[in-house]
Amino acid sequence: MKILRTPTAMTAWSRRLRREGVTIGFVPTMGALHDGHRALIRAARLQCDALVVSIFVNPAQFAPTEDLAKYPRPIAKDRALCRTEGVDICFEPGGAAIYPEGFETVVTVPGIAQRWEGEIRPHHFAGVATVVTKLFGMVRPDMAVFGQKDFQQAALVRRMIDDLNLGVALIVYPTVREHDGLAMSSRNIYLSEAERARAPILYKSLQAGAAAIKDGITAGRKIQSMMTQVLRQESAATVDYLAVCDPDSLAPLTSVHDRAVLLGAIRIGTVRLIDNVVVRRPATRGRQKRGCQE
Repeated sequence: MKILRTPTAMTAWSRRLRREGVTIGFVPTMGALHDGHRALIRAARLQCDALVVSIFVNPAQFAPTEDLAKYPRPIAKDRALCRTEGVDICFEPGGAAIYPEGFETVVTVPGIAQRWEGEIRPHHFAGVATVVTKLFGMVRPDMAVFGQKDFQQAALVRRMIDDLNLGVALIVYPTVREHDGLAMSSRNIYLSEAERARAPILYKSLQAGAAAIKDGITAGRKIQSMMTQVLRQESAATVDYLAVCDPDSLAPLTSVHDRAVLLGAIRIGTVRLIDNVVVRRPATRGRQKRGCQE
């Protein structure tokens, strides 16, 4: 495995391989790699000839009050994981390489990024969109793998790829979970032992919403209320949002007709957790008959 640190070196490597007909896969990360990242890397490894993993803690997606300074940076462990998984390039640009002096261009995010995380963290998605666009330009991948845990982020990247003709195939890999359902995240290490025991409540609430849809409940407010009732069982959890949304536009649904994504974000102590569940409404006999007639 090679370690590259400059955009020039990264792009030169990519150009050479592309001229030789080599397909390049890409997994962008902020480091502090765990088994969720490992799953993304393995999924990418199966789809390409050469694989790049970037490690860059992007300051542009953190607000001044957020945890940029204390974000974990165990670079030796991250490199070891990448080597074990057969990564070809570990791209580790510094802040000045990504945002050199005089840098001022920012990608404007579409409506899909304005709700939910975009409302709670108004600086976040412009920083994500800008750095992902820059990394795509440096790495020149044929395909990239993102995790479903950050559902809204993946939806934003998909829209960017389509709108800006970036020519990157996007794979969204299912959320990797701990034994009790908690979505794996680099920020889970901030949880105390007591907080860690409470953290799965978010996934349980989303599961309750999914079960309601599968039981035939379609009203968005009713499903949201049922998720909220589950979360209220844990007094330590503060809710940022629980939402029943269209999986493509992320607009809230008044009624679930086919598919929905249940989005949630909570705080336990000082730690903020996000998660989601995609669910399909089961077909009824009437709906099946209409489908056959069409």
